[in-house]
Amino acid sequence: MASTDIALTADPDPLFEYILRLGDNSLVLGHRLGEWCAHGPELEVEIALLNVGLDLIGQARLLLTYAGEVEGTGQDEDALAYLRDAEGFRNLLLVEQPNGDFAVTIVRQFLYDAFNLEFYTQLQHSSDARLAAIATKVVKEITYHFRFSAGWVVRLGDGTAKSQRRTQTALDELWRYTGEMFAVDDIDQVVVAAGIGVDRAALKPLWDQRVVDVLAEATLIRPDDNEFAIGGITGDHGEGLRHMLADMQILPRTHPDATW
Repeated sequence: MASTDIALTADPDPLFEYILRLGDNSLVLGHRLGEWCAHGPELEVEIALLNVGLDLIGQARLLLTYAGEVEGTGQDEDALAYLRDAEGFRNLLLVEQPNGDFAVTIVRQFLYDAFNLEFYTQLQHSSDARLAAIATKVVKEITYHFRFSAGWVVRLGDGTAKSQRRTQTALDELWRYTGEMFAVDDIDQVVVAAGIGVDRAALKPLWDQRVVDVLAEATLIRPDDNEFAIGGITGDHGEGLRHMLADMQILPRTHPDATW
């Protein structure tokens, strides 16, 4: 059954908001990885980071194009990417965190990849044919992303005393943003009830086991689940995203009528 044939509610916004969240996660993290261009620790690693970023931008294009079609107001992928303020973005707080050093970037990627792989594996069974097709395409890319980031977590954690210390510090600092990946609100409840979305709360044990297995191999300590930072999926973002968007959006906002 096509998504347009599914009556989510009297208001079609839940589906739009849901797809927007997925697209924004990919867009923001893809741009963050793009910031490593000419700044990577070595050429091979830099190319790998940029390739992952390009995969994410490609995923964002698929999702934001679909979001624009669902909204039906004429916004395309470019309008959604470049003409929204930070409050209009629905990405997880984790993916907008600044790159920091290489350990921070790798740990951020690993924590998100472990979630993303579980999420898109299940999204392949969505009753929304378009989302299911997108999931089937991107899960192959995400499988590689997780293998890359998990491999580097092990190399850094089980490497030198300095690399282990910096990786553990990054893990401790970023852990507070992981709870939002499993937070469920009204939007989630509506799309899950319609058979479209994935029950994110149910992914927590799967994610936890995947993460714990890698951390054990990396000789890193899993932080405790204390107070989590939540708010990105409803538009409550930090200054880091605003600064990132200022760079990302400057050209289309300065020259709104420019064409190639």
